[in-house]
Amino acid sequence: MTPSPLRSGDDVDRAVWHLGALIQFDATASQTDGRLAITRHTCRRGTAAPPHRHEHEDEIFIVLAGELTVHIADQRFRVSTGATVFAPRGLPHAYRVDSDICRFLTLITPGGFEQWFAETGRPAESLSLPPAPTSPPDTTLLAAAAARHGVEILRPSPGAGF
Repeated sequence: MTPSPLRSGDDVDRAVWHLGALIQFDATASQTDGRLAITRHTCRRGTAAPPHRHEHEDEIFIVLAGELTVHIADQRFRVSTGATVFAPRGLPHAYRVDSDICRFLTLITPGGFEQWFAETGRPAESLSLPPAPTSPPDTTLLAAAAARHGVEILRPSPGAGF
């Protein structure tokens, strides 16, 4: 199947609030015949993805505004506005937002893992940051959902590596 061209934009129906972040789905696997997915993240300082490893997907982080620290295997990258970092499948990686607000894209190839955000988030009420979390996430639920998508969460938090 050849996918149809698509255009994305701001649409609250294509967004979730996920662990204190706003995530918008610019392109999904179902729209691209599984070839890729693009997610747009708006996060506050301290938002972090735990160390994890994708079995099937490569991830590319493109910072639109702000700054991230991204760990990939034994390397640490400071990624600021306009910069890109590539996290190859199979390598453990994690990130943390270091600026007050950070906006970044992730290109996931092949697509499919973006559904983890939809499964473990909730529909966004607006295209703004949700209220900050007041309790820790249910790591058992997050890990089980990740495993269904071929992703292993290695530790529940970024830990001392940050």
